Amino acid sequence: MSDAHDEHESAIKTPKQLIVAVLAGFIVPIIIIVLLVKYVSSNTTTGAGSNSQSPESIAARISPVANEGFTLIDANAPKVLQTGEAVYKAACAACHGTGAAGAPKFGDAGAWGPRIAQGYDTVLKHAVEGLRGMPAKGGNADLDNVEVARAVVHMANASGGKFKEPEVKAAASASAEASAK
Repeated sequence: MSDAHDEHESAIKTPKQLIVAVLAGFIVPIIIIVLLVKYVSSNTTTGAGSNSQSPESIAARISPVANEGFTLIDANAPKVLQTGEAVYKAACAACHGTGAAGAPKFGDAGAWGPRIAQGYDTVLKHAVEGLRGMPAKGGNADLDNVEVARAVVHMANASGGKFKEPEVKAAASASAEASAK
């Protein structure tokens, strides 16, 4: 029987070692938990004499985010319609300047010829609603149909077309004048 007992030797040989192991089993996790709580709950405080929490310092820190890169627009103001060239540069040039995705290049009479032959209304409809790889309004949903029409006239006329610049309806300009009062 003593042979079977020898097979299961333990690192703990004395009662003193057993007491130390049990206490370590309780105390070590408690110390770890206390240290973790202290670490998580500690916050960095500003030193005495620091002005980092003053309203001026806070305003200076958030100023680059709050004030730069934003243009505030009055939503009630009448919309100022862009020229065809401005719309072309902002929305159309990315594809029509390089011919990306099969778009006819600006000034390429050979590529624009068949489109111009379809007529102004068809070309405008394709520009407003989108066609194949081209999104509606060139991907800028904020554009007014008159602005898109001006861009179509600008691109087509640069490629040999003889389209007439679209007229802004009198009702639109009258409502713009009424809202300005």
